[in-house]
Amino acid sequence: MKDKVIFLVDMQSFYASVEKAARPEYRDKPVIIAGDPAKRSGIVLAACPLAKACGIQTTEWVGEAVRKCPDVIVLQPRMQEYINVSLQITAILERYSDLVEPYSIDEQFVDVTGSVGLFGKPETIARMIQDDIGQETGVYARVGIGPNKVLAKIACDNFAKKRPGGIFALHEGNMREVMWPLPVAAMFGVGTRMARHLHRLGIATIGDLAQYPLEKLQHMWGIPGHVLWMTANGIDDSPVSPASHDLQKAVGHHMTLPRDYHLRADIETVLLELSEEVCRRARSKGLMGKVAAVGCRGADFDRPTGFYRQMTLPDPTHHAPELFRAVRELFERHWDGQPVRSVGVTLTGLVPDDTYQLDLFRDREKERRLAEAMDAIKEKYGAAAIMRAVSVTKAGQAKERAVKIGGHYK
Repeated sequence: MKDKVIFLVDMQSFYASVEKAARPEYRDKPVIIAGDPAKRSGIVLAACPLAKACGIQTTEWVGEAVRKCPDVIVLQPRMQEYINVSLQITAILERYSDLVEPYSIDEQFVDVTGSVGLFGKPETIARMIQDDIGQETGVYARVGIGPNKVLAKIACDNFAKKRPGGIFALHEGNMREVMWPLPVAAMFGVGTRMARHLHRLGIATIGDLAQYPLEKLQHMWGIPGHVLWMTANGIDDSPVSPASHDLQKAVGHHMTLPRDYHLRADIETVLLELSEEVCRRARSKGLMGKVAAVGCRGADFDRPTGFYRQMTLPDPTHHAPELFRAVRELFERHWDGQPVRSVGVTLTGLVPDDTYQLDLFRDREKERRLAEAMDAIKEKYGAAAIMRAVSVTKAGQAKERAVKIGGHYK
């Protein structure tokens, strides 16, 4: 059977590249994208290569970045524009294959196995894709090539991004020579904590992991241990599926608060707002949830504290007051009273909302009509057009969140 040809197409410094393409005057200047340029606050979301050459890294504080590079241009993120460009890139990739799977806003898998006969060798197709994306969006793409998704991802992250031309193929023929010597932390699926566990076992490289006894990994970590071993050996049978994100398993919303929240009443205000948003999203997708969950994180990010807890509801719901009562109960039960800096609400156990249990003591159909009327107002006039009175208090975040996407300005 002929090996598949899978690409992982990654956009270099995506947010910064989009901004530079839109503003040619910044082409030869170091640029970073961060939360609030006016206040020089927040963290760095993206840094162009010139900024990275000054030592600036993503996720560091803007103030620290400015100290490293006083001439750096700090721009506010425009999330809607980045989404638009990402969709434009998807359309470009679909010229070469009908099997395109977005992995993140700046990474997409493409199965070009059936396209080789039309467009030429994999490297030729990769260069064509690079040229099209560069000419039409101004963004530079790097391409990892492999017989499966995991090798394409490793090829891109560890080789294509670091080589002139931005293209690298990783396969069974060169895997042991070029991939196995890499530190185990460089392997897709291995985070900082897992790397520490592996180091304690004497596993320093991907090759060490590939040759470690499988049964021992399974004994320690079960299925995840088996997956680690398979990844190290370049084994991955998962297909590139355009519909991979269509089957929704949860509807949730998480936000980092602008300050530490100390008071229960203030935190409950945010929980109510999040419950409203989660239920609005569930209704828009024709779904209800059977399991409510709430999570929070403490103010000290260097020493993480917090919890994530869930409970099964008596009946599936997408009614905000009902979800709020559940998450408030969970929060009160598990909160240790310490300051909170981020909080999230989630509905899981999703089912279609076309049937539901009637209740003698409440009019669920009336509740639904009222919620849908509020949804229609927000859809037409904006998310801040109608909100609960508590949202205009100092603790409320709904009005500020209405002008953002993913926590950043549109």
